[in-house]
Amino acid sequence: MNATRGFHPGLVDLATGRISREIFVNDDIYAEEQERIFARSWLFVGHESQIAKPGDFFVSRMGEESVILCRDRGGAVHVFLNSCRHRGMKVCRYDDGNTAVFTCPYHGWSYGTDGALVGVPFFREAYHSELDKSKFGLVEVAQLCCYKGTVWANWDASAPPFLEYLGEFRRFLDLILDGWDGREGQAELLGGVQKWIIPCNWKFPAENFSGDTYHNISHRSVDLVGAGPSGHSRRDYNEFNTSRKLHVALPDRGHQTITYMLPKDHQPQAAYQNSPEVAEYFRHCEEERRRRPNANSRLLGAPGEIFPNVALLPRQPRTLAVWHPKSAHETEVWRFFFVDRDAPKQVKNFLRDYYIRYSGPAGMTEQDDMENWNYAHAASRGTIARRYPYTYEMGMGHAVENYEWDGLEMPGRVVDLSKAQASEEPMRNLYRRWAQFMQANSWDELMPWRRTASREVPTEAQAAK
Repeated sequence: MNATRGFHPGLVDLATGRISREIFVNDDIYAEEQERIFARSWLFVGHESQIAKPGDFFVSRMGEESVILCRDRGGAVHVFLNSCRHRGMKVCRYDDGNTAVFTCPYHGWSYGTDGALVGVPFFREAYHSELDKSKFGLVEVAQLCCYKGTVWANWDASAPPFLEYLGEFRRFLDLILDGWDGREGQAELLGGVQKWIIPCNWKFPAENFSGDTYHNISHRSVDLVGAGPSGHSRRDYNEFNTSRKLHVALPDRGHQTITYMLPKDHQPQAAYQNSPEVAEYFRHCEEERRRRPNANSRLLGAPGEIFPNVALLPRQPRTLAVWHPKSAHETEVWRFFFVDRDAPKQVKNFLRDYYIRYSGPAGMTEQDDMENWNYAHAASRGTIARRYPYTYEMGMGHAVENYEWDGLEMPGRVVDLSKAQASEEPMRNLYRRWAQFMQANSWDELMPWRRTASREVPTEAQAAK
C-alpha cells in the first residue's frame, strides 16, 4: 500500500496533545480513510434478529459501501456488496424484507441469497452459454463474525479475527448484548433503525462517544427538565454516587469507554422507574445479576467507542450507534435500540418511549450533541481556522495501568474520574489508533505482538458456547 496522499504524522501530535483540523475537513484525508481504515477494520453490520428466517435481508452499510446482510436458504448468514457484477446497479433497493433472489433492475441479472449468479437474460442467445457464472457472484466480505446476535464484517482477509480485534474490550460490548439479569446474549433489536444525516465529519461523534465527560454543560436543559426514564432526572444517581467512574482506553486496539465500578457490597435499589411493573422487572433483574458473579456483574456501562465508528450506550437508553461516513463533511447516523428479548411487553413499550425521547434526531440529548458537532465542523473549514489545531491536553501523563479497586481489576490505561473529574485520554487513544491505521501498511504493524507471541484470545466458536 502506498504512502497516504493527504496524511502526514505531524497532523496528530500526541506528545503535545495537538491535532490538526485538517483530519476533519480535508477531502484527500477522508478519501484515504476509506482505504486504510474502513476497508481494513471490523465494522458493525446488523443483528441476527433482523434476518430471523431464510431469505430475510437487511440493507446495511460498511463505510461508504451499501451491503446486504441476509440469511440464505440453508440458514447461513452472509454480507454482500450491494452492487451488480454486470454494471454496478444496486441489486437490492429495499431496506429489508424476504426474497428468493436479488434481481438487478438494470439488466436483470439475478443472484441467490447465497450470492451465486443464478440468472442471466439471454444467456444462450447473447452469451452463447459461454459466460462463466461462477465467476460473477455477488462480492462477499472477506470475514464475518456473528457474536451474541450482532453481525460484524471485514473486507480484509488478513485482518485478525473479530474477538482478537476487540480484545479485552469485549466485556464492555457484553454489557449491551447480555441480559439485564446477567444471562449471556439476551439482547434483541427493538423496532427498526433510526437513521439521519448530520453535516459534520464522522470523527466528531466518534470522539464524543469515546468518553467526553467534559461537555455536560451542553445537556444542562435535559437535566433541568428531568428527561430520565423516571421523569425525575437520572434514575441511577445512587449507583453512580457509590461507584468509581473511570475512563478506560485500550491503546493496542483503539477502543475506549466510560465505565462505573460498583463496590463489592453494593445492593441494587428497589425501584428504577415510576411504573411499578417496570420497577419490579428491573429490581428482579438486578438481584439475578448479583447472583451471577463475573467480571461484569459490578460494572455499569456508559458511552464508549469500538474503533473506528461504533458507539456503545449499554445502560438506558441501551443502544449501538454507527457513524457512517458520507463525505468529509457529512455523516449518516444509524442507531440500533436493544431490550432483553424476554422482557414483558409493558417494559419494552416503556423503554421504547424513553429511548426515542432521549436519543435519535428527536431525542433531547442527541439534539444537543448534533448542534455542537455541526457548528464545530463548519467553524473549522475556513482558511484561517485550519491553521489552528485542536487541543487534547487534559490529563496527559496521568492515566495508570493495572488499575484495581475493591478487588476488581481493569485493563488498559485508566483514569479515575472521581479524582480527575475529566480527561481526554479516550480521545487521544482514538486518534492514536487512527494515526496508526493511516500510516501502517500491514496488520503486523498494527498488531506487532502477533509476530512474536500469541495472545490468549478465545476463538469465536469458544465465545459462542
